[in-house]
Amino acid sequence: MNMKSVAKGVTAGAIAGIACYALSTTTPVKKYSIKKDAGKALKSMGTLLDDIKSVIM
Repeated sequence: MNMKSVAKGVTAGAIAGIACYALSTTTPVKKYSIKKDAGKALKSMGTLLDDIKSVIM
C-alpha cells in the first residue's frame, strides 16, 4: 500500500465525517445557508476550471 493514497483516503473520510456532523447538528436555516454556500463554491470551481482549460488550449 502506498502511504500517500492511505493519507488521501483518511483525509477524505475525515472531511466527509466533519461535513455530515456539521449538517446534522445545525438548525434548518443554517443547513440551507451551508447548502447554498456549497453550491456557490462548486459553481465557482467549475467556472475556474473552465477558465483554466480555455487558457491552456
